[in-house]
Amino acid sequence: MSGENIECWLTDMDGVLVREHEALPGAAELLEQWRRQDLPYLVLTNNSIFTARDLSARLRNSGLVVPEDRIWTSALATATFLAQQIGPESNAAGSAYVVGEAGLTTALHEAGFIMTETNPDYVVVGETRNYSFEAITKAVRLINSGARFIVTNPDATGPSPEGVLPATGAIASLITKATGREPYIVGKPNPMMFRSALNRLGAHSMHTAMIGDRMDTDIVAGMEAGMHTVLVMSGVSSQASIAAYPFRPNRIIDGVYELLDEPWEQDSES
Repeated sequence: MSGENIECWLTDMDGVLVREHEALPGAAELLEQWRRQDLPYLVLTNNSIFTARDLSARLRNSGLVVPEDRIWTSALATATFLAQQIGPESNAAGSAYVVGEAGLTTALHEAGFIMTETNPDYVVVGETRNYSFEAITKAVRLINSGARFIVTNPDATGPSPEGVLPATGAIASLITKATGREPYIVGKPNPMMFRSALNRLGAHSMHTAMIGDRMDTDIVAGMEAGMHTVLVMSGVSSQASIAAYPFRPNRIIDGVYELLDEPWEQDSES
C-alpha cells in the first residue's frame, strides 16, 4: 500500500534504499511505482560530499534510477537556507569560507555565494575526507572575527571498510571547543531540512510521508515537521532501539517492499 492520503514521499537513502552500494529489496520497484503514479518524491541524505548528479550516478550503479532533481542533500538544504538568510533584497552576494567538498561548494556557488577567506559572512563546515589543520585553524579565526558558524549535519562519525571515521559533527565540536561558538546545524534531525525539501516539491507536510531507518534523525525530524513517518528495519534500528525513545513512528515495516501496491517477489536469479 502507498499510505492513506499520502501525496508526496521523502525517503532516506542509506539503510532504506541501499546498503553498502547494494539496492535493498523493493527499492527499485518503489521508485518505479512513484514514477508511474506521478507522485512527487525526494531522496534525502545528510552526506554533503557529493553533488546530486554524483549521487544519481552512484545510485544508478546500484540499480536505482533517481534523477538528480529528485535528490536533496544537506549541502543543498544549507545553501537554500543561507540564501534565504541573505535575502533577495540584498544587493551584495553572500560570502562563505567552506570546509567541505564539491557537493557543498557547488550548492553554495549555485545559490549565488562567493567563496572567500576574507571577512566571509559564514564559515560553513560539511563532510570531507580531507580535513586539514590549516583549514580548521582558518575557520576558528574567522568565526572569532565575527563570521557566523554553520554546519551541514551533526553526524559525528561515518562508515568505512576499516571502521568509523570522524565526520562533520566531530570537526564542528572541535571548532566549537576552540571558539566557544555553537553552530547552526541544517541537516537531519533539524526539521528545517525536511521543510526545505517540502518547499522544493511544493508539498504540504500533512500529505507527505518520510521513510527512514533512524529514530534519532529521520523519524523525530519527520514527526516535528508534521509528516507521516515510516520506520524501516532494513537499516540501523532494532526493536530494542525503538523502545529507547519516547516517541513512535506512524508505521514500522521490515523494508520498503512493504510499500508496494503489488506483492514484491524477489528475482529468482538474485
